[in-house]
Amino acid sequence: MLAQVHGEPQNSDSFRKLCCGCVRKLSARKAKKKGVFWGIEVAETLRWRGWELGKEVIKHLILKNVHEKTQKLSYRCPSTRFFFTVFPQPITLSPGMSLTLPIVFRPTEKREYEDSICFKKAEGEFSVTLRATLPRPCLSFPAAVQLPICAVHNVTETTFPVRNVGDLVTVFAWETPSPFYMIPDCGMLNPGAECMVKVVFQPTVAMVYDVAATCWYGGEEKQKRTIQLKALAKYPYLRVSVTGEEYEGVQPGKFQDVLCFGSVPVGTTVEKRVEIFNMSVVDAPCRIERTKDPLLRDHVFSCDVSHGVVPANGKLVLCIRFQPQTVGEHSTDYFTIISAGCLLQTVLKVVGSCKGPLVSLHQYSVDFDWINLGESLMQTLKISNISDVPAYYQFDIDGRGSVFSLDRPCGVLEGTTTLALKVTFRPTHPISYHRRVVCLVHHQEPIYVDFFGTCHSDIAKPAILQARHLSWYRTNMVRGLTFYPPDILSVMLKDGKLQMDEKGALMLPPKIPQDKPPKEYVEANSISEYFYDGVTSDLALFPPHVSVSPREYDFGCCMPLHKVEPLPLCVTNHTKGKITVAWTLSHGSAFQVSPEICDIPPLKSSAFRVLFQPTQLNSLYAAELEGFAFYKVLRHYSNIEEDASICPSWCLTVRLRAHTYEAEREHFIPQYILDVPKTFPPVAPNTDTYCSMLLLNTGTSLITFSVNQAACPSVLVKPCSGHIIPGDHQIFFLSTHPVNTASQQHVLPLQLNSCPGYTKEIALQSCGESLLLLLEGDGNLYFKPAYIGTSSTRMYTIKNCTRLPMVFTWKIHESDSKILSVSPAAGILQPYEAMAQAWTFTPDKETKYLLRAMVFVRRKSPDPVSPKSVRYALRIVGEGALGTIRAQKEHLDLGNVLVGDLQSCSIVLLNDGICSLKYILSVEQLITGPCDPEEVRSDPLALELEHSRGTIPARSKAFVQITARPARRLHYTWSIKYAICTPTATDLASTKEEQQPLCCIVATGVYPTFCIADACSAGSASGISKLHLWRLFSLDTLNEYLRQDPTPSELTYRVPTRHSTCLIPSVYTTLLLDFNFGAAPIGSEPTLVMLLLVNNGVVPVEWAFLFPSDQKMDMEHWAEDAEFSPHELHQMRIQDNQLFSVSPKSGKLLPGQEESVQLSHRHDFIGTDHLPVLLKVSYGHEILLNFSGVTVEQDQRYIHFASTKHLFTPIAIGTSHPPKQIYELYNGGSMPVMFEVQLDNIVRIQEDNFQHPVFVCLTPRGEIPPGTTGHIEWIFSPLEARMYLVDVPIHILGGESALITFQGIGYDPNTVGETDTSSEVLSPSVFPHFTKLTVPGQAATLSHHGICLGNIPDCTKASRLVFLNNISESKAVVFAWHISTCKDKRVLQIAPESGVVQPGESIPCFITLQPSGSASFCSTDLVCEVYIQESLVRYERDLQEWEKEKERQAVEFTITEKDLGTKKKPKSPAGRSSDSAETENLPESSAVIRKYKTLPPIKNHPMPNLPAGHFQRRLLLDKEASRVWVKPEPPKPILLHLGVTARSYSIEDFFSNFTSEFPKYFLSRPFSDRPLESKFVDGSRDRDRMAMDPKWLSLAAASKQELQIVTDILTGVIRGLLENTQFHDAVRRSLDEPIPYFSQFRYAESAELQDRRQCSTVPSRVSASPDLYLEKDGERKEMRQETSPNNDLLESWEIFHHKQLREQKEMMSRQPAFGSLVELVLENTLRNILIEASHGEVVLTARPRVIALPPSPSRRITNPAPPPSRA
Repeated sequence: MLAQVHGEPQNSDSFRKLCCGCVRKLSARKAKKKGVFWGIEVAETLRWRGWELGKEVIKHLILKNVHEKTQKLSYRCPSTRFFFTVFPQPITLSPGMSLTLPIVFRPTEKREYEDSICFKKAEGEFSVTLRATLPRPCLSFPAAVQLPICAVHNVTETTFPVRNVGDLVTVFAWETPSPFYMIPDCGMLNPGAECMVKVVFQPTVAMVYDVAATCWYGGEEKQKRTIQLKALAKYPYLRVSVTGEEYEGVQPGKFQDVLCFGSVPVGTTVEKRVEIFNMSVVDAPCRIERTKDPLLRDHVFSCDVSHGVVPANGKLVLCIRFQPQTVGEHSTDYFTIISAGCLLQTVLKVVGSCKGPLVSLHQYSVDFDWINLGESLMQTLKISNISDVPAYYQFDIDGRGSVFSLDRPCGVLEGTTTLALKVTFRPTHPISYHRRVVCLVHHQEPIYVDFFGTCHSDIAKPAILQARHLSWYRTNMVRGLTFYPPDILSVMLKDGKLQMDEKGALMLPPKIPQDKPPKEYVEANSISEYFYDGVTSDLALFPPHVSVSPREYDFGCCMPLHKVEPLPLCVTNHTKGKITVAWTLSHGSAFQVSPEICDIPPLKSSAFRVLFQPTQLNSLYAAELEGFAFYKVLRHYSNIEEDASICPSWCLTVRLRAHTYEAEREHFIPQYILDVPKTFPPVAPNTDTYCSMLLLNTGTSLITFSVNQAACPSVLVKPCSGHIIPGDHQIFFLSTHPVNTASQQHVLPLQLNSCPGYTKEIALQSCGESLLLLLEGDGNLYFKPAYIGTSSTRMYTIKNCTRLPMVFTWKIHESDSKILSVSPAAGILQPYEAMAQAWTFTPDKETKYLLRAMVFVRRKSPDPVSPKSVRYALRIVGEGALGTIRAQKEHLDLGNVLVGDLQSCSIVLLNDGICSLKYILSVEQLITGPCDPEEVRSDPLALELEHSRGTIPARSKAFVQITARPARRLHYTWSIKYAICTPTATDLASTKEEQQPLCCIVATGVYPTFCIADACSAGSASGISKLHLWRLFSLDTLNEYLRQDPTPSELTYRVPTRHSTCLIPSVYTTLLLDFNFGAAPIGSEPTLVMLLLVNNGVVPVEWAFLFPSDQKMDMEHWAEDAEFSPHELHQMRIQDNQLFSVSPKSGKLLPGQEESVQLSHRHDFIGTDHLPVLLKVSYGHEILLNFSGVTVEQDQRYIHFASTKHLFTPIAIGTSHPPKQIYELYNGGSMPVMFEVQLDNIVRIQEDNFQHPVFVCLTPRGEIPPGTTGHIEWIFSPLEARMYLVDVPIHILGGESALITFQGIGYDPNTVGETDTSSEVLSPSVFPHFTKLTVPGQAATLSHHGICLGNIPDCTKASRLVFLNNISESKAVVFAWHISTCKDKRVLQIAPESGVVQPGESIPCFITLQPSGSASFCSTDLVCEVYIQESLVRYERDLQEWEKEKERQAVEFTITEKDLGTKKKPKSPAGRSSDSAETENLPESSAVIRKYKTLPPIKNHPMPNLPAGHFQRRLLLDKEASRVWVKPEPPKPILLHLGVTARSYSIEDFFSNFTSEFPKYFLSRPFSDRPLESKFVDGSRDRDRMAMDPKWLSLAAASKQELQIVTDILTGVIRGLLENTQFHDAVRRSLDEPIPYFSQFRYAESAELQDRRQCSTVPSRVSASPDLYLEKDGERKEMRQETSPNNDLLESWEIFHHKQLREQKEMMSRQPAFGSLVELVLENTLRNILIEASHGEVVLTARPRVIALPPSPSRRITNPAPPPSRA
């Protein structure tokens, strides 16, 4: 793998050197780094290395001109005396030329030197560093090395170069922290040489490694340098995947990975693959181990891989082979895949079984009936193999020397095939023949078949032998009757000594009736019958009737051929009858028996001779002699009286071998294949075990074999000797009898071809298998503590450690059966199989348990007798306990969750007990907030649990993932409870009573929302006030909509989506409002409106303004509708010309974040533009905004009515002084507009209300300048508590009239307080008063957009402070305040009205409102014009120059002679035309057409604001402007709007409604002090009063009779008042009353005196209270006692003088002029303090400081000081 090496970069030379060995010498040093300075290429540094003291070293500095021009330069010599060069002289270098400058270094001491040589050019200077260094050791290698990612306990490595860049031979050594190490860790490098160092990384812990390795190098003084070794170690994760069919025996818990081979034919090999997947990102080494088992075990499973590396995210394929050897055996083995470091172990279980051939005969006897001597008969014998495994079979009969022969006595029977064999009967003697022939099958037990037939001759005709005779014979043999000849049996049967049973067989008569029934013949096991013949084995199933000895004989070497000794045969008759032995003649055989036929008396023997007559030398001879012995009485059928007494003949066989090899001659080399197992099949001790062996003759010559039984007496082999013809095979059966469980080795010598040199030793093992069961954990099973009533399950493994299957059965005490159980409780364990069983422990009380269980194991045996069993004990330890669950956080606040969205978190459940707890959770939901409880009670559960039940282990925690999905904008509270699951309580309903509180989760459903926090206008709408703009755009309604919850229809598309197929998209919201851009003349500046969007919610909000085109899906052209409606065409024109635009159209706001959006309307086309724009809040509201704007002609008079309805502020009925209210009209054109209000409907309303003026229009006509707002003043005076409506036409002179519906609501103040209504009307929340927005190019801002003074009494002053801030950093601004109407100028004052604000400075402006006259609603828009001072100064300078030129041209004259010189027309001075202001046009002089003039004529030229690219008039104006000098226009100001709102009340109404607020105000001209004449006599005031007061208006409309009555009543009242003296006294007293607001400026004593005067009817001048200053007078009396009597008169005179002075001051303080003066002084004082604070001279928030003055010296007071007086 490649490693990333950080640090010093390698150049291409270094890269080539990596292939040249570990240590190499660099050919040259790095090339000098050169720089180019103004076209001169020169080395940046010149170095001297390897210098010596006392010697000069010269180096050359090469300067090259790489520029295309000739370069000139000069230089200065180095400053030190150690470096010097030739005397400086100018250098000239042509392009491409070089100059070599020699520099001499002359050292004087052994140290490092550094200097520089400076070169100078016209462009500047540059220098070259001169440096001489001492030889030092220095190594260079990367600063950091990144090693490949590595698995824990694995190894990765990388290399990096270490280069000696010093001048000395350097020895280095590495100090490397674990788990890194370096190879080599030390070494030596010559100067310039480098070596590759290998870093080896072998981690033991998975983590990020970033360590520093230190390299020490150098000579005597060691130096060090570090390199960062970075690596990442991760734990590997291996997963075993078994492909193919699933194994049915997979058990839960353990041994999940099972590889099943199924049933495999014996002797074959099957291979299967197992994939090991590496799920990690690192290479994972692993090893594959097999379980360790006894040595005798024959491993039928094998794997060729013992260790390997699984690549990252890859796989490793294991090939496992299965080669079974024993038919019917189930094999089990275990392979363990172990990762490096034993971090992960996976057990792979492999299982398979062995299947062999299943050969059977269709018939087990072949009956040839009888034939004549010399004839032959053939019968068919079918043999079948129903298995798919090929079968090797062999009939143990030599067809060459027998009367019975088969055409294919041996062969291979393929799987699932049937073979028809031909059996031939060819008798040689007239006797009955019977031979029981065994068919040997490899890997299967032998099969027996009976061949029988009878031969007749002319003389001898024996009884015909039939199948029933064989059956009777076997029954008679069991009953011991076959040792008697048939004649004796017939006599016994006649004599009654024998009887016949129901089957026809003979039997002895029972002695008593209750005697045992006669014995029956039972078919013996074929393998037992094969071995227990009395010859091969000492045991025999039945005693022999006739025996021959020997059965096998080897003549050995028969040389010479004619001197072979015959073999004596001894045939013994064991019966009680005379028998005849007839040997079968074999013509052409070298072995003959003599005599051929012989009779043998009962219980006697007879001798025969076997003659061997070989005919060839050096040959092998082998044959089987066949003879038949029979009772002599059976020679003729006439001798047989009873058919049941017929006895078949007995076959005698002798196997013979011989050879004629000469002594020097080598025997034939046998060519064979031997298939023999390594071990005997497993059996229990003292039990016979058998196996088969196959010997195939693959050669072309005969093979003879013999087994030396004496060499291995423990193993029986049959046949022991014989021969195999070429191409045939011999099947052997071997048997042994292990007596114990010790392994026994058997070695059988198999001699081939009668040659000791051709002896094959067959090694076999046998062992008796005991009942050995392995219990996990030495027979101990420990359960974790369990909750009472719950079950704890553990997997416990038992293993069969033998090669035989065993049956196990668990026994648990009955008293423990309810506490303990196991599954499965019984079963079969295959050889070497481990089984994981599930043990379940269910405690029923809180205690510790110690239990015992027994397992009984026995052999799997078909024997009905119960076999011997062994038992093992298992010790079980457990404990019952109680426990509880708690939550780590009992209160969990999810915060704000988006409605419809989800919020997920985890609850941590803690189990502090010692037992695992199985729990079930339930949730209860509570919804609170502004909602209907009944409605939300049926809401579905908004909290989802990832799982409501689970298990927490002891002393641990569990995580439960919860998901909250609130459906409403309300507060959700979820109470989570738990219950412990037991077998009796498994579900939520059954655990309802046992539930316990766990934790509480709260969340608040929210919608993404925002609000419009501010709005400002610019462009053509710059004259619109803030309040009017707020109404035009319905921003209050928009904010109200945004505060509401969205409806489900609005959430049809949760995010902006193109969903419409038509140009006008569907609307899914009911929220509609207008965005009215107002009106402006065509060609004027676009109307710009800036909106400040503020996320006032708690979640991020994504918003978008969607035009109709933004909601339309992109469709193919063929799907578009070709015909458009007028409405669609109108919208297409607006969108194509971008008349409306929004920037930005979408955005995202984090909580509390602000963003400004600019909306614009371009006035390019005359008419009204409408465009529906959808304001879409993702996962929130959809609000349809109807963008509308009007464009009028230049000379059109147009009033823009935002709405056809106007609602007056509600007024309480019975109000004595109803306030004036304002209706605004905006002139959106470019011409002044005259309006007139038609009052006919108002008069009609008055007549309907008893002549009460409900609606009064105070300004029925007026004029509104262009681009400004005009006011119509109204008085709404309701007569009853209801709504009043009036339709009022407003006529526009030269324009279109409008019908406006005015609405007013009267209310009962007793039901709704006026204070509440007033506070609603004048609430500052109508629109924000703080400045947050600025338009582009705005240089100054106001601290407030509006001032709400609230409710104030008439004739008072209310002031507010506003700051004008210059936000420019470099330009000063000039400001000037303007008040729109004359009326507003009377009531509003601004200080200062104009001034200059320096950059970054703020100026306080005081706004003072002093309403005078009747009550009214004050809503004034103050405009502050702001200019950049620099542009204003430039304008004044240009204006002066223009005026001077105008005066000069006034006296200019032009000579028009044609023959004068042709001078060119001078150009007009640049930069003197402006495009903003309009001034009067000057009459053009006739001199314009003259040829010569000094300057262009002066001309005032109007320049309307035209949009670029839409009108051609600008081109004409530009051409005309080039011929005239236009008068400079003043710069366009920035308009800052300040809205001032208030409601003024008459004093008595304010006092009655706002009593607590009244002392806060100062009445500058109290009502009582105002002269009576001043209220009514003043003509102008009277006219104003009449114009405003509805009472005077009603009086003017009265009849003459009503006026006469009023006059008479008022005359009487006034006359009475003039004659009333008490009224005169009251008037005088009222003149002395103080102003309540300034009562704090008087003495307490004076206030007390005043209160008494007010309470008394005595005039104030007379009522002097005697108890004033009682305490102080007492003090004075004491002082007078102390003083001398001569001073009493003087003191009394001083006291009288001070009292008189104090009374005069009090009288003065009660004068209104004095109060106004004090109020003015305080107001100016506060203003000064605020101005100083704004300038930073005073810190109003500083903590107060107390200054302690030194005490004054004490002195005796002789004269009382006069009391201080207060103004």
